[in-house]
Amino acid sequence: MRVEAAARTLTPFSGAYLYRDPVDGSHVLTSYETGRRYRVTLLRGAFGQTEGVEALGAARRSLTLAADRPWEIAIEEYQTARRPYADAVPFDQLHHAVAADFAGFVDAVAPWRTAQTPAAELAAYLLWSATVAPAGFVTRPAVLMSKHWMDKVWSWDHCFNAIALADGDPELAWHQFQLPFDHQDPAGALPDSVTHSEILYNYVKPPIHGWALRHLRQRLDPPLDRAALTAAYERLARWTDFWLTARRVPGHDLPHYQHGNDSGWDNATTFDGDRVIETADLAAFLVVQLRCLADLAAELGQPTSRWTQTADRIHTAMLDQLWTSDRFEARGAHTGQRRTSTSLLDLMPIVLGADLPDPVAATLAARIEDHLTAHGLATEPVDSSHYAADGYWRGPIWAPSTVLIEDGLRRAGHTALADEISQRFRALCEKSGFAENFDAETGAGLRDRAYTWTASGYLILAAAHEKRRTDRSTAQR
Repeated sequence: MRVEAAARTLTPFSGAYLYRDPVDGSHVLTSYETGRRYRVTLLRGAFGQTEGVEALGAARRSLTLAADRPWEIAIEEYQTARRPYADAVPFDQLHHAVAADFAGFVDAVAPWRTAQTPAAELAAYLLWSATVAPAGFVTRPAVLMSKHWMDKVWSWDHCFNAIALADGDPELAWHQFQLPFDHQDPAGALPDSVTHSEILYNYVKPPIHGWALRHLRQRLDPPLDRAALTAAYERLARWTDFWLTARRVPGHDLPHYQHGNDSGWDNATTFDGDRVIETADLAAFLVVQLRCLADLAAELGQPTSRWTQTADRIHTAMLDQLWTSDRFEARGAHTGQRRTSTSLLDLMPIVLGADLPDPVAATLAARIEDHLTAHGLATEPVDSSHYAADGYWRGPIWAPSTVLIEDGLRRAGHTALADEISQRFRALCEKSGFAENFDAETGAGLRDRAYTWTASGYLILAAAHEKRRTDRSTAQR
C-alpha cells in the first residue's frame, strides 16, 4: 500500500491488541474478531503518531503516518509468526500484477457491461476483493459476505454469489454453492454460517438451494458431470429431508421455522405473533426444491415419485391451509393460530412462478407492487405502523428478496412489474453502492456498506437486463 499524500490513519474496528514487535520493529494488530494478526511494516516515511500500543480494554488504537513525506507500508495477514517482511518486489510491479488479475476477473464476470451498467465493475470488485483462500473451516475458495464485520459465509447468501459468478468463473461459483454443504450435519441441516474459525448451527437458513441450483445449471459451462451431479443430488436430498422430518409436526404437511433467523428475515413482522410458524414462503421454497430433486432424479435414473408427490402435497396444503383471498397467512406450529402480516415475506411464494394458479399469482403481484418505492421493494410498506427506516427486515430494501421476487414474477408472466423492480434496484445500487440494505424512502445505504450478495444481486439483474436488451436489438434487425 502506498499513498504519497496527506497522512493516513489505520484504525481497527474493535477488540484488537496493538503492539510493536521487538524482533523487526513492525506494529502488529491481533484481532479478536478474525483470530488473525495484521502486521504493519513501515518501508518508507515515518509514523506521526501511534495510539493504544499495548493498551488493554476500550482504549483507542491507531497508527498515523506522517503527512510531510512520502510513505509506503506493507500490511500482512497471518496466524502466529512470520519472517520479517522482505521488500523483494517493487510496489509498482505488484500493483500492475494485481490490476491485471482484477481486469481479467471483471472481464470474465461482467463482459456485458456498458455505460448503462456503471456499477458493474465495482460490483465485481466487491466479489473479487472478498474472496479468500481455503483456511480452517472454510474448505474452498470462498466469497465472504463482506470484508467488514459481516466476514462470514451464510447458508443462503452464498447462493446469490454463486449465481453471479457462474457465467464468468464457473469453478469459483460451484465452490460457493457447495461450501455450506461441506458442513452438513447428521440431520441433513446446513449451518447458519461458516468462518475459518467457527461453524454455527444455532439457526439454519431458508432452503432456496433447489432454486439456486436450477439457475446455476443454466449458466455453468461446462455442465456438471455425473459425479458432481450425483453428489449435489444427495446433499440436496439430505437438506430437504431435514425440513420434511425435523421441521414438520407429525400429521402436518407444512414445515415450520423455529425463529425469524431461520427464514433469513430475522425480525420480519411475520414473526410478531407466534415465533414457531408454518409459512408459505418456506413451503414455496421447498416445493421448488422438491421439483428440482425430481428433475435430478430423473436425469440420474433414480425414482422421482417421492419428490413429485411430496411437492404436490405441500403445494396443495400451502394453498388450502394458508391462502386467504389476497395473501398468505402464517400458522403457529403449536397453537394453530393463523395470522396475516404486512411483511413482504408473506408474498414470497411468487417464487413458484408459473407453478402458482394464475389468480393467486396476479393477486400476489398486485400486493408486491404496494411495496414498491422509488428505489425498490420495501420489506414492510412505508405506510405500515411497523415500518422503520433502518428496521432491518421491517422496511429496508434488500437484494435477496428483490432477486427472488423479480425472478418469480418473470416466470409467472408479470414481466412489466419484474422489469420495473429490476430497473429500480439497479438504479439504487448505481446511486448508493452495495450496502447490506437500503432505506426504502431515501435510497441511502444502511449497515455494512460493502456486501457481496448486494453486488451479486446487481450483477444478476444487470446481466439479465443486458441480455434481454441485446436479444431485442438482434430480433429487430
